[in-house]
Amino acid sequence: MKKLFVTTVVVVLALLAGCSSAENRDDGGFTFVAPGGQTQISYPENERRPLSPVAGDSLLRPGQELSTAQFRGQVVVLNIWGSWCGPCRAEAGALEQVAEASKARGVQFVGVDVRDDRAAAADFVRDRGVSYDSIYDPPGRSLLALRGYPRNAVPSTIVLDRQQRVAAVFLTAVLASDLQPVVDRVAAEPAPAA
Repeated sequence: MKKLFVTTVVVVLALLAGCSSAENRDDGGFTFVAPGGQTQISYPENERRPLSPVAGDSLLRPGQELSTAQFRGQVVVLNIWGSWCGPCRAEAGALEQVAEASKARGVQFVGVDVRDDRAAAADFVRDRGVSYDSIYDPPGRSLLALRGYPRNAVPSTIVLDRQQRVAAVFLTAVLASDLQPVVDRVAAEPAPAA
């Protein structure tokens, strides 16, 4: 009986070790961590990790896919929002201000609308004069690319450099005065060699 127990424990431990090593494998991709509970995090160029493409159905063009991968070589500002979110309504003007001020320098804004219905999301965009498109994603499936992303952190804004690496994260509503300098700094970085 004791030998069977020991054999069972060894087999279970071997299975667990195999599972944990596969799950904890470092593939060099980005995983969200908020050190010390920070809500605004900037990453130096040498510490940046690539973000898997975030993609889904376009809010403004139903049936067409919108993906961050479409904007390789550009700085991408990814904003997670919902029409039901008070802070999202408050930050919409600031995001639009930075989007307009930055687009001539190769900066593209993309929203990700979560836990919403399409009519409410479209009203939000129209009423607030938002010029950029969003991924319409009520269940939040597109956010699976954001490993470790705190699903309750709406609104959130992620700034990707021209190599689709995470340069900055805001796990709170943003002001133009906070976001614009970050976008300007990332947009001023040299484009990657082809």
